[in-house]
Amino acid sequence: MLARLTLRGDELLLDAGCGTGRLTAELLEALPRGKVVALDISQNMLRSAREHLQPQFGDRVPLVAADLQELPFDGVFDGVVSTAAFHWVLDHDRLLRGLHRALRPGGWLQAQCGGGPNIARLRERIRALAVSPQYVPFLAGYPEPWLYPDAEGAAATLQRAGFVDVQTSVESAPTAMEDRTRFTEFVSTVIVRTYLERIPEAGLRRQYVAQLADQAAADNPPFVLDYWRLNLSARKP
Repeated sequence: MLARLTLRGDELLLDAGCGTGRLTAELLEALPRGKVVALDISQNMLRSAREHLQPQFGDRVPLVAADLQELPFDGVFDGVVSTAAFHWVLDHDRLLRGLHRALRPGGWLQAQCGGGPNIARLRERIRALAVSPQYVPFLAGYPEPWLYPDAEGAAATLQRAGFVDVQTSVESAPTAMEDRTRFTEFVSTVIVRTYLERIPEAGLRRQYVAQLADQAAADNPPFVLDYWRLNLSARKP
């Protein structure tokens, strides 16, 4: 995604869903006279981002705690970038209207998130576990916490929000975890975190993740997450 950016070096950008600030740092290095507002809803993420960014970049990286569906900006930014954040927002019409409003006329959006058949194999296994007797009391009827649009649907949503020069695409990006431990840690803390929060017993939570790991271990190759990335590019008139 960074390779698609053409920067003057003095822009004001928004990193929408900055996480720990890895992308933010790379943007700041490409903006010697610019600033990047690092925004995330998670205070823990912002704490990590602050520790990572401010010693090197100081006041060139304001940090903001906000919901991507409730952006407190109006006509401010030259550009918006985002990685691995939009699929956690279930109302993309509202999300993209807010991003459109946050941009100056002529401002641009470059983003990447999960899309299309993202983690389809794991999602099928999650749905199967949800109707297992031991998990039904906690997970039956629980909706997926993600939204993975296809390229056509994402393009239509961008256009409804007022964007032009819209380009969208979906690409396969399978990711192999090193081993069972790494798979278990990642799936627990990132992918099924909200599912585990609904299971009250620690032993049952461990069993749930172990069952997903057992199935992934039997795959060929094992412990591969079948990621699909949705690329978004657009401009505000």
